[in-house]
Amino acid sequence: MKDNSHRIKPAALLASNAMTLGMVVVIVAYAAFIQWVWGWGTIMSLWSHAGWGTIALALLLLVATYLLRTWRIYDYFPRETKSRFATLFRVVQLHNILNIMLPFRSGETSFPLLMRREFGVNLLRGTSALLVMRLFDLHALLAAAGMGWALEEGSLWIWTGWLAFLLLPALGFVARDLAFGLVGRRSSTKLAKVIAELRAGLPVDGNAFLRAWGATLINWFVKIAVLAWVLMLMGEISLPAGFGGALGGELSSVLPVHAPGGVGTYPAGITAGAIGFGASAEEHALSVLGQAAVNLHLLVILSSLIGTALALFVPTRK
Repeated sequence: MKDNSHRIKPAALLASNAMTLGMVVVIVAYAAFIQWVWGWGTIMSLWSHAGWGTIALALLLLVATYLLRTWRIYDYFPRETKSRFATLFRVVQLHNILNIMLPFRSGETSFPLLMRREFGVNLLRGTSALLVMRLFDLHALLAAAGMGWALEEGSLWIWTGWLAFLLLPALGFVARDLAFGLVGRRSSTKLAKVIAELRAGLPVDGNAFLRAWGATLINWFVKIAVLAWVLMLMGEISLPAGFGGALGGELSSVLPVHAPGGVGTYPAGITAGAIGFGASAEEHALSVLGQAAVNLHLLVILSSLIGTALALFVPTRK
């Protein structure tokens, strides 16, 4: 009689590789989506005049920002993610690509679910951490936009307001104990447990807060700088307009409502941001800018696709 105890059951095999299989499905669907909307041949021909060296460097830097995002979460959950950076990179990339493809920000729900499945992080804690990181992201983008406005106007009052806005996360972190204390004293035992889980999703101390905040600022500085640089080359616009276009595109991506893949909304945000920061709205210039906005959007999409594909080949440790 044969001993089949060493054989792995198909259901167990699927369960242990669910995230990898999910990523493969998403990558194939994403690649097919790009072919259906734009066509890979068209994309390559549009980028050729910008220079393949420029495009390759831009893609490399954009993929590097995904590694920095992963480190931010790795540092945020040091006990749960210890020695499992590669697995966390897969989680971050799958969450990112789902967030881009699914409408109405519905892809955000994948993060706490994946963190619970892969690392055993409580859903409330994972959701709280995601909210904090999204607030960091939004604050960094708005602070960058405010800095551009302050540089353009040069007003002392605008600079003062910008500095006060820049310090808001620090003030919020300092006031967290007071806020949770007030809510906790007036809540039931069951609600107090929920509040405790939500609080556990916040940075544990001042050093953790500064690391998360600093990583967010560096991440967005690199991404905005890269996007502005490429937009300047393809759209034939000035630095302030390129900066505004990069900000406009990224701000459109954090809106509660956006099209699947950002089709239409992201290039529109780039165009509006560039014009707001001084780009010409004449017919010919607007046509060139519009095409550059689509090309830049495709660059962002391709960087997400490359990052997700790379995550499949990174060896993970159970």
